[in-house]
Amino acid sequence: MSFTSPAFHIDRISVVGEEAEFVKMFDPRPVGAGPALPERIDVTTLPIQLGANPRANPVPEVMQALGLGIPGRPHTRDMDLLNGLALPTWDGAKILNFMTIRDKDFGLGGTYPGPIIRIPRGVIVHADLSGKGPPPHTIHWHGLEPTPINDGVGHCSMEIGSYTYQFQPNFIGSYFYHCHRNTVQHFEFGLFSLLLIEPPDAYFASIGAINPDGTVTLNSIPVGACLDGRFRTAANLLTLPASIQAKFPGFIAGDPVFGVAGPNDVGVGHPHAFTVPYDVEVLWVPDDRDSRWSDLASDAFATFPVHGLTPGADDDFQANPAIQNFFAFNDYRADYWFITGLPVPTPPGGTGTIPPGIVIPPGGNSGRSGSQVSVNARVGQTIFLRCLDAAYNNIRVTLPVDAVITAWDGRALGVPPFNRYNHAYVAPANTPMTFSVARRFDALIKAETTMNTFAKVEFMDTRGNAVTATALIPFQISP
Repeated sequence: MSFTSPAFHIDRISVVGEEAEFVKMFDPRPVGAGPALPERIDVTTLPIQLGANPRANPVPEVMQALGLGIPGRPHTRDMDLLNGLALPTWDGAKILNFMTIRDKDFGLGGTYPGPIIRIPRGVIVHADLSGKGPPPHTIHWHGLEPTPINDGVGHCSMEIGSYTYQFQPNFIGSYFYHCHRNTVQHFEFGLFSLLLIEPPDAYFASIGAINPDGTVTLNSIPVGACLDGRFRTAANLLTLPASIQAKFPGFIAGDPVFGVAGPNDVGVGHPHAFTVPYDVEVLWVPDDRDSRWSDLASDAFATFPVHGLTPGADDDFQANPAIQNFFAFNDYRADYWFITGLPVPTPPGGTGTIPPGIVIPPGGNSGRSGSQVSVNARVGQTIFLRCLDAAYNNIRVTLPVDAVITAWDGRALGVPPFNRYNHAYVAPANTPMTFSVARRFDALIKAETTMNTFAKVEFMDTRGNAVTATALIPFQISP
């Protein structure tokens, strides 16, 4: 319907003076304050053992065994919002202000993007969230389906102060988490990161013993790998030609009707049902920044209108107290670009290349080692690529090799019962793939010849689809 002459009119009451009335947020509060949370499960009493049901999240204890920190509470991730981070631009012309997420137990300061959270499928997850600075804030687990009070969508629940989120992920895949209050601004300033759901035996497989004090001793299985010692991801290759299936040995099928989560535990017998192993993981998070937003970060009124009587209809932007510096959230002019936090050295309209050999440290990757940004693999290895568009606008990704697209937006294509609607497919080399903010794709790649080339990410202005900048990512395949 149009704004000036809507087909259906719904009267709305002004929220002036009551903006936080129904906002789900967290901010420091006295111990014991806030509403009762009747659904809370005490994860400290749950085992971190395969076969137990329910079972707690073992990742904090595994990270402790790696020497990365000490959990403040057993089986719980403790995240802290709104940590300032000032980074110089690649050209030295400016300082960009970020507001970041800090892992209180396993990291110092905040990072951009935030800490990567990995979780085995099926565990009971607790994530303690606190914040500082001006409220409100919230965390949304994008693509998952928790209970409403744990979904973290602003304006949809009560004001609750700091909060322990609880959910149980049921599908392997690439998701992300982000602040969902004033989403456009908070996301662009860096309050987000990847949320990766792993096979149900990942992390458990690396625990050799559980000690009397609750700590764990690790065995020789790489952290994040499964009981068979392989890294795995969700996929259904059965709809692909036999010649394509043969490139990815180790695929395990599952129940043809219910997949991995049917009634009466149908499909849950094998932890690797509808998964395929891979050798090299690559994580791409293309993002952009409008430095004007950063320049005005200290001005709390820079984007505030004077509220009218009809929210969203007669707000007066011209009477903004900071009118000289005002900018609207639909006025976005990116002038700096990033790939997984790495600056792309190019002015607007140009092309820049990120360095080769970039690997994400385990401290910011839930203890997982070896995840790459720039690609460096060997002939015959299986590469698993995850890509999240964190930019304000669309991006266009072009890979230099054939790729099997196994998932979009977290869910594996073709895994029953959704095989009635979609399936994995081959994207031939040099096929441009255009998608919008918050979307993700997963791809399996088997490079069969040596190469020293680049993948390409084009950042686009959605209004007209002009390319604002191009990032080249090294793509090296050695013998």
